[in-house]
Parts: sequence; C-alpha cells; structure tokens
Amino acid sequence: MSGELSLNINIKEPRWDQSTFEGRAKHFFTVTDPRNILLSNDQLEHSRQIVHDYRQGIVSPGLTEDELWRAKYVYDSAFHPDTGEKMILIGRMSAQVPMNMTITGCMMTFYRTTPAVVFWQWINQSFNAIVNYTNRSGDAPITVSQLGTAYVSATTGAVATALGLNALTKHVSPLIGRFVPFAAVAAANCINIPLMRQRELKYGIPVTDENGNRIGESPNAAKQAIAQVVISRILMAAPGMAIPPFIMNTLEKKAFLKRFPWMSAPIQVGLVGFCLVFATPLCCALFPQKSSMSVSSLEPELQAKIKELSPGMEQVYFNKGL
Repeated sequence: MSGELSLNINIKEPRWDQSTFEGRAKHFFTVTDPRNILLSNDQLEHSRQIVHDYRQGIVSPGLTEDELWRAKYVYDSAFHPDTGEKMILIGRMSAQVPMNMTITGCMMTFYRTTPAVVFWQWINQSFNAIVNYTNRSGDAPITVSQLGTAYVSATTGAVATALGLNALTKHVSPLIGRFVPFAAVAAANCINIPLMRQRELKYGIPVTDENGNRIGESPNAAKQAIAQVVISRILMAAPGMAIPPFIMNTLEKKAFLKRFPWMSAPIQVGLVGFCLVFATPLCCALFPQKSSMSVSSLEPELQAKIKELSPGMEQVYFNKGL
C-alpha cells in the first residue's frame, strides 16, 4: 500500500545528477521539450499550483513522485524562476527548437541576396533579444539600454559578417556559400552574449562555497561563464547549420527539387529541426550549470577574503547561465 508522497523531495534542484553529462542531458531534454509550448493556461496553472502547494508542505491527494516532477518541469518551462511571472511564449526554452528551426532553415534557404540576408539575420537577432530578455536574471537584471545595445550590435555584426562572406564566396563552390549563415550566427553570438552580460563582466557574478554560501562577486568567474555559454550556443547551432548544406547541395541537383523548387525551404527547416531536437539539450549540457573554478584564478582581493574566511578552500562555484 502506498502512503502519502514524502515532503523531502528537493524540487528546487533538477531531478537528475548534474555532475554527470548524462544527468544534465536528461534535464535539458525535459526543459527544452517543444511539446510544453502546446500546454493550455489551465494546465500551466495546475502545475504551478502543485509546485506552490508542495513548497508550502501541502500534497495533493494521490499525487505521485513522477507527477510532481512533471509539474515541476512544466512550471519551470513557463514561469520565470526569480519573478514567478509567466514568460513570453516564444522566449521560453521549450520554444527554442520550433523557433530556431524555422528561422535557421529560412536563413540557410534565402542567403543569396542582400535583402534576404539582412531580413533573416534581423529576425534571428530579434528572436535572440526576446529570449535573452525573457530569461534575464533577477540577480543581475538587463536594462533596456543594455538590451538595445546588444541587439543593435549583434544584428550589425551578423549582417556585416554574412554580407562580407557572401561577397568573398561568389567565385567559389556553392557549397561553401551555404555555410555563410553559420559564420554570421557564430559572430553574432560572440558579440551578443558578452554585451548582454556586460554588467557581470564589470561587477562580477556571485561565487559560493560548495554548500551554496555566497562569498562575493568575481568578474573572472563571469568571463569563464560567458565563454562557456558562447561555446555552447555556437556548437548548438553547428549541426543544424553544418549538416543540412551537404544534404541540400545534393538534393538540389536531383529532378525532384528542380521540379518543385518551393519544397527547398520546408525540407531545410525539417532537417534543421531534426538536428536541433538533439543539439539544443546536448549542448546546453556540455558544461555544468553550477560550474567551478580554482580560488587561485580569482581576483586578488577575493582570494584574500577567502583565505581569511576559509583557509583550506580550493574551489568556488557559480551559475554559468544559459
């Protein structure tokens, strides 16, 4: 006979062990599940109520552990972790795959003309700005000025990279030209993310001991965190932007696409989507969300503070962000 669900389940943390790649991958496959964007407001509110009640020590009759975890991940997919507000639909992690597959597929289909390059790079950076604003940290909020600067700079960088490379690749193999959108996206990520998190680079991000006790703020930890996020974002885009060009280059020589050229965009979007379903969670899982660095890599004043408070401490921990 099963009793009432235990109140000792820690739903503040992910369900799976985050010290292993497998555990992080399982977590992000659940977080980025595109099916969550199809849930109704009533279903989201029901999950929010289950999570809120459980945190208050109230367990719904008949609630199982699997149902609790399902409610927790549905809640996390739609509500901001710091403010508790319902997030903009297209800014949620569960919208990453359908939105990115559509935008990326179109960027890679319509890359030959200047107006098309400008339009789709602008659409992509507008979407990135919405995602960054929706998932902004409550500890280091993004100002409208920072958001605008990052948006304009990333859009300019992406368009300039795409147009410049398009000009350089006019006299080489068409296959090479298909990789121009990927180069533009990589360049934009290198601009956008550091600008979006410039406050962290200037003032630092919170670092803690292994028990989560806050020690101080470190710009060096911020640099490591942002570098990890940039690498993850670029690698996340890589399969969807590197594999389809080879397939499309072959398909466009076949009779089918010569007869139905309008099918090029839907096929490309589908190929990108298939890649992103796996690349998005796996690349989010590359680095632990709770990353670490040695005390010797911190700023001198923070090292001195740690030596005074905890002389034997060798590692500090920080949230790298997404």
